[in-house]
Amino acid sequence: MASPGFTDVFAALVAVINSKFPQVALILLKRVVLQLKRAYKRNDKPQLLAAVKFIAHLVNQQVAEGIIDLELVAILLENPTDESVEVAVVFVTECGAFLQDVTPKGVNGIFDGFRGILHEGDIDKRVQYLIEDLFVTRKEKFQGHPAVRPELDLVEEKYSHDVSLDQELDPETSIDVFSPDPDFVDKEEKYEALKKELLGEESEDEDDGCDDSKEDNNEEEDDDSEEEEMRIRDETETNLVDLRRTIYLTIMSSVDFEEAGHKLLNNIKLEPGQEMELCIMILECCSQERTYLRYYGLLGQRLCMINKIHQANFEKCFVQQYAMSHRLETNKLHNVATFFAHLLGTDALPWHVLAYIRLTEEDTTSSSRIFTKILFLKLSDDLGIKELNERLQDSAMQESFESIFPKDNPKNTRFAINFFTAIGLGGITENLREYLKNMPRLIMQKQKQVAESESGSDSSGSDSDSLSCSSSDESDGGKRKRRRRA
Repeated sequence: MASPGFTDVFAALVAVINSKFPQVALILLKRVVLQLKRAYKRNDKPQLLAAVKFIAHLVNQQVAEGIIDLELVAILLENPTDESVEVAVVFVTECGAFLQDVTPKGVNGIFDGFRGILHEGDIDKRVQYLIEDLFVTRKEKFQGHPAVRPELDLVEEKYSHDVSLDQELDPETSIDVFSPDPDFVDKEEKYEALKKELLGEESEDEDDGCDDSKEDNNEEEDDDSEEEEMRIRDETETNLVDLRRTIYLTIMSSVDFEEAGHKLLNNIKLEPGQEMELCIMILECCSQERTYLRYYGLLGQRLCMINKIHQANFEKCFVQQYAMSHRLETNKLHNVATFFAHLLGTDALPWHVLAYIRLTEEDTTSSSRIFTKILFLKLSDDLGIKELNERLQDSAMQESFESIFPKDNPKNTRFAINFFTAIGLGGITENLREYLKNMPRLIMQKQKQVAESESGSDSSGSDSDSLSCSSSDESDGGKRKRRRRA
């Protein structure tokens, strides 16, 4: 069914099987008829053509009775459409030579139906030409379309099965599932006897010879494997360039992000360590667009959700892109920042990556400030200022957000407040403003604590000084008394 060009070959194989195992051929015929019915109801033209050709050649091989051919043509021409008439033409072309010999009256009735369709003229011109070609083929006695090619006429004793399209057929799908056979040993002996009858006694000798030759070949392969092989390393990175080209063409040729994700994950074989190239190429394609396309964000989100390796790689890409933001043009900067904002907004990328952004005057450049501005504005649009503020106030993530909302220095705190206020997101700096407002009092408390600790150390030092001074005075008075006595 998957190779319509070799349908006559497979039909010849079924004829051989039918001569020895007619039950197997009957089940196969039933399943083909059922598949034809499903394709006809679904209007699946490719599947219907494949099933029709298979049935035609099974009839030619006399595996099925010729009555099924007449039934099938009658159904196809009952309510003629362009597709049904075209399928009927293909079917009659394949089995017309056999039907002409077996049922010439039936063939005359079929061609009368085609003639009536031509006279009505309700079908497409192309299909009319096909019917006219069929009449020419019949006039030439179906030359070029023999019932059975001589090299495929392999069976002398043929057995035909009477299967009709009107019957309720059982596909017997239960035999597709393995079940233990209690009479396995007896049936295996019967199978071996049948195998010898079909293949002959010489097959055993051939098998023994093949086994000996296989052993010799295995010994030679073992000897060859012991020799050292020369390994050539490609330092030109040709394979890497080909991989990037394949990823680029796959992304650009896909209709939507789901198709692109399926192709990238299933059709492209990545060696260990090459997963990073996939993330880099998605970012490159995104940055090259004139405007940001949500297609790339959804694609990156899908990859992150499927595999944690891609999530870690996109995190590395975030760090690299932020560090190299001064090298990006404004358009590329906007696309890249919007891409990462989409990943953050959909939780495809963990929010702790924001710890790599240190929002101070000394640690930022004009490009990095633009990157941060676009990132947070996109997050505000997607999540809303309220949810964004809740995310940023999460107690479990405060260590990651300390670099964005610095509290180490009043200068850095004011810079962060002024930055977010200037881009219209002053609402997320309320806690930072409160901290800056209370900062003088906190400083005074720290200074007071320092002063108290210093005063305590001074008092202990003064006590020790007074003790040392009194002891020195006493010693000086004793020396003076001694001098007067002398």
